[in-house]
Amino acid sequence: MKTLVGLFIRWIPDAFAVALALTLFTFFCAIVGAGYPLNSAIEAWGDGFWNLLLFTNQITLTLLLGYGLANTPAVRRILRGIAKRVSTARAAYAAACAVTGVAALLSWGLSLVTAGIMARTLGEHCRENGIRVHYPLLVAASFSGFVIWHQGLTSSIGLALATPGHFLESQIGLIPTSETLFTPWNAAVICVVLFTLPFLMSWLRPGDDDEIQEMEGAAFVAQPAAEGAEAGPRTPAERIEGSFWMAMALVGMASVYLYDHFIGQAKGLELNILNFGFLFAGLALAGSALRYVQILVEGGRVAVPFLLQYPFYAGIAALMLDSGLVAIIVDFFVSISNATTLPLWGFISGGLLNIFIPSGGGQWAVQGPLMMAAAQEVGADLPRVAMGVAMGDQWTNLIQPLTLVPVLAIANIGAREIMGYTFVALAYCGVIFGLALLL
Repeated sequence: MKTLVGLFIRWIPDAFAVALALTLFTFFCAIVGAGYPLNSAIEAWGDGFWNLLLFTNQITLTLLLGYGLANTPAVRRILRGIAKRVSTARAAYAAACAVTGVAALLSWGLSLVTAGIMARTLGEHCRENGIRVHYPLLVAASFSGFVIWHQGLTSSIGLALATPGHFLESQIGLIPTSETLFTPWNAAVICVVLFTLPFLMSWLRPGDDDEIQEMEGAAFVAQPAAEGAEAGPRTPAERIEGSFWMAMALVGMASVYLYDHFIGQAKGLELNILNFGFLFAGLALAGSALRYVQILVEGGRVAVPFLLQYPFYAGIAALMLDSGLVAIIVDFFVSISNATTLPLWGFISGGLLNIFIPSGGGQWAVQGPLMMAAAQEVGADLPRVAMGVAMGDQWTNLIQPLTLVPVLAIANIGAREIMGYTFVALAYCGVIFGLALLL
């Protein structure tokens, strides 16, 4: 394990550098592998650079607002309460993984933020109580629980297929979540991962005490206003900024709107509604506009890397689509598939494409039509094939630098320090997902 970690530390660059390297690699593949002209490749990349601008802002808000919610005093008390129950290093690694896993089933955005905060909370608790934990492994264990997000409530593929008017409805119709997310098969896979992965991550702990790298610094930047002001507001401006009742009035309005959305109009969960809920839940738990803004300002360092890197991945996605690289990759896997094995090859191809298109929805937009057409042609089970692609997308997130960014920013650690451990989790979960898709 020490050798594997050392390889990643030596060879894996910063996440932004990886985005630049992947861009150049995609250019090479498009020109050499797909025979795409250089000028056309540059044009496709430039034209697509801002294609995901709206989505980028939505995703960035999900992370920022998720940070705001997870870092409110109430939620932090819950996380600290969990941390206080930890009395050994082994328990710390397992708890970090399990908490993020449960959060991933509720919301992928919330779980990414929770992964970083949970790792830091546990790291601080262990340091204060003389429990020696290897901090890189603790962060890796916490992040690894994210690997089941596409099987939970915010699965972009599962929700899209069940939404009337989705872009493949004329081809395959509607596939309700009762055939994808809410099936005994999916629940069984989730349980296997949730009940075994935490123990695997705890097993990876260094055997030599000299190898243990403990967390340094404070767990969180001090936020006095977020915990409660030392003195009451004195000026009219301070009264408005710190007004509990103004915040609660807006939270009440938001609650009525959400009730009407889900109950009155029977609409489902989507990204804008998720962000809407995160915003007002965070405001409610912060208690005032001033406290909430101060929390979000600290979370800005989580959001900035996404704003910087996502346009590069949008350019990569456009180049792969326009050059035909996506079709070449998918067609290859389809050519060696049958009705039984197509879900597995959908999983593998989905995992490969996720390295270049780290967005579940964006990847499905380019891979979905090809995989669904192939499934219909060979007579494969459509929901199972779709879940195979979804599992592939979530699987390689364990080594996707862009996905790691918010966790690394909160945990204050480098990607190269944890990716040796997440690679082990990748190999283990790959076996579980692959076997499940063949059953």
